[in-house]
Amino acid sequence: MAFESLTDRFGAIFKKLRGQSRLTEKNMEDMLKEIRMALLEADVNFKVVKAFVNDVKEKALGQDVYSKVNPSQMVVKIVHDEIEELLGADQTEITYKSKPTILMLVGLQGTGKTTTAGKLSYLQKNKLGKKVMLAALDVYRPAAIAQLETLANQNGVGFFSMGITNPVDIAVAAKKKAQEEGYDVLILDTAGRLQIDEALMKELTEINHVVHPDEVLLLVDAAAGQDAVNVASTFNKDLHLTGIIMSKLDGDARGGSALSIKYLTGLPIKFAGVGEKMEDLEIFYPDRMADRILGMGDVVTLVEKAQEAIDEKEAERQAKKMMEGEFTLEDMLHQMKQVQRIGSLGKLASLIPGMPKLTDEQKETAEREMRVFEAVINSMTPYERRHPEVLRFSHKNRIAKGCGLTNADINRVLRRYEKSKEMMKQLKQYQKTGRMPPGLGGFGGK
Repeated sequence: MAFESLTDRFGAIFKKLRGQSRLTEKNMEDMLKEIRMALLEADVNFKVVKAFVNDVKEKALGQDVYSKVNPSQMVVKIVHDEIEELLGADQTEITYKSKPTILMLVGLQGTGKTTTAGKLSYLQKNKLGKKVMLAALDVYRPAAIAQLETLANQNGVGFFSMGITNPVDIAVAAKKKAQEEGYDVLILDTAGRLQIDEALMKELTEINHVVHPDEVLLLVDAAAGQDAVNVASTFNKDLHLTGIIMSKLDGDARGGSALSIKYLTGLPIKFAGVGEKMEDLEIFYPDRMADRILGMGDVVTLVEKAQEAIDEKEAERQAKKMMEGEFTLEDMLHQMKQVQRIGSLGKLASLIPGMPKLTDEQKETAEREMRVFEAVINSMTPYERRHPEVLRFSHKNRIAKGCGLTNADINRVLRRYEKSKEMMKQLKQYQKTGRMPPGLGGFGGK
């Protein structure tokens, strides 16, 4: 995640602050100095850093945190609220006041705008329940129209194109067709611009003028750092943007542009790209991002992802089987795949409050073990998956050869399965008695 290093720095700062019995002007100044350095190292604009630190100090004095019994909690809340304000507070929602609501995407060449248009159509249809049409206005880049049509077909949304003709005429015709056919959302994928390309920028302003989009959204790359702010300022001058889509927030960029762009341009981030898949575009919630930056997790997003990925009735059925101790290796594999659909282990860990950050080595080890688990089970016969107690040495040899692993790998999978069954029995005992049994096992053990 883009803010990992900043999260680590804030964690260390607040841990040190919690170790102080009282908050004094001296340790407050020390903390603000460390916050200033952490933000600057995260590539946050120096003007933003200065204003942020001054606001935190002023609010701390205003709320008289020095006299509080637990001043560290007050300071954390003040910092959280200020980060949320930097990110746009409550200004990130899109209002669907017209039909169709027109979203016009603009940006520099090579930033992945057409792919993002596809992701945006997926989000609007699958997460918000909208009837969506994609319109191809990029008539300059080879294969741009075909790419957008492929994404539209893949996502099951409408598609509009007039081939290589005037993009302004295409926009007008797309709006008319979307109105006639009752689309909720029309997404205009415009051609990428060079910052110095006045002719193409003029074309964008003409499209804006004749179509009157509800949202003019600029795609910027989180890895671009402060250049993203400059790009936003340039586009905003001519187009009067309404918001930002920030891509690659799942990468190792320092994230400074995300914390700078609203303060310096007035433009809130409305969507965030967090991966390569179609579903990896999220509505941007400043309060949730502030939670993540401060290491508080993001339970709401975790629950939403789980609801999207997991069938509720199937989950209830599986839970009942587990509590009765009747679940099989097939059931365990199914549950593992359900968790994988929610997201990678690293992403899931970042959403759970208090969860320690996984190292790259830990992530790779866990992912590798899950692949081993799947390979072993897929190499068994259906009967063996449901009745692993029948497995003997000869069976394990055959399974090992079938998946290219060893008997030790087979035994490790079976031990985890047995440990999980034992854990379920203990949980059932707890359900009956209300007392947690000692030594409760877990799937993660060896």
